[in-house]
Amino acid sequence: MDASAASGTYAVSVTDVLAARGRIAPWARRTPILSSASLDALAGRSLHFKAEPFQRTGSFKFRGAANAVRWLDDASAARGVATHSSGNHAQALALAARLRGIAAHIVMPSNAPAVKRAAVEAYGGIVTLCEPNLAAREAGLADIVARTGAVAIPPFDHPMVIAGQGTIACEILEDVPDVDTIVAPVGGGGMIGGIAIATRALSPRTRVIAAEPAGAADAALSKRTGVRQPMANPQTIADGLRTSLGELTFPIVRDLVDEVIVVQEREIIAAMRLVWERLKVVIEPSAAVGVAAMLRDDVRCRSELGVAAVVLCGGNVDAGSLA
Repeated sequence: MDASAASGTYAVSVTDVLAARGRIAPWARRTPILSSASLDALAGRSLHFKAEPFQRTGSFKFRGAANAVRWLDDASAARGVATHSSGNHAQALALAARLRGIAAHIVMPSNAPAVKRAAVEAYGGIVTLCEPNLAAREAGLADIVARTGAVAIPPFDHPMVIAGQGTIACEILEDVPDVDTIVAPVGGGGMIGGIAIATRALSPRTRVIAAEPAGAADAALSKRTGVRQPMANPQTIADGLRTSLGELTFPIVRDLVDEVIVVQEREIIAAMRLVWERLKVVIEPSAAVGVAAMLRDDVRCRSELGVAAVVLCGGNVDAGSLA
């Protein structure tokens, strides 16, 4: 454990997570815990599924966006907020801004699915299209911030976003008090980072496990080497997990997440289908990654993992691609 772990000098603390819980309460939903005897049998353990597809905008992202937007003072909020995103964060920030009565500027790549752009606009987001590459997205965001004075709210590498996502752990620990392990997908690390911060403080005995696709396994590599290892060209069906760990989230994953389990594409697809069939919940591929991790043969035999809570992070899948 390095100096940051020993001193607790991460981007957020459990105090921030608890404050976020109160801050987002007027807007965010407390999502249910689901269970399935057939999935328990397949996993060889008791599983409890945190159903974030039932969160507003269809994913956990609304927690962090709502916390960041409500945290702003009135003068800052009046300038509006901005981000670049083609996915769940774009929708979450647009809705959070609308609820506060401020503008939300969203830079989206020109190849983003039309259904996602329509969803952002339906929530009141002001969409600016750009070329489909990171440099163009960042340049577009910088231009909007310079022109409007809007406050940039990134998808995961922001203290208030991380704290907001950590509220997931607070609810799990209350609803499943005997939980031994919490499993969540990892992309940029905002969700697993917030969960780890909260869990280490509120239930130190509970393990925190991240799950990620083999085609975007930067978290596993980064944790193994102790150095942040961004991926240049991630390839996975789990599009929400193609982002690499951020500067703020990496130290949390490095120090406070017990391990990272890597799964294959076929396992993700099989897990997604199982959840559809057994829980009757439509989840996106990213949300199936934690389920896939718990169904692996080398994980099923691990009795020390005990009772597990698995975060189903979202349900925003394009209906046209379900087949």
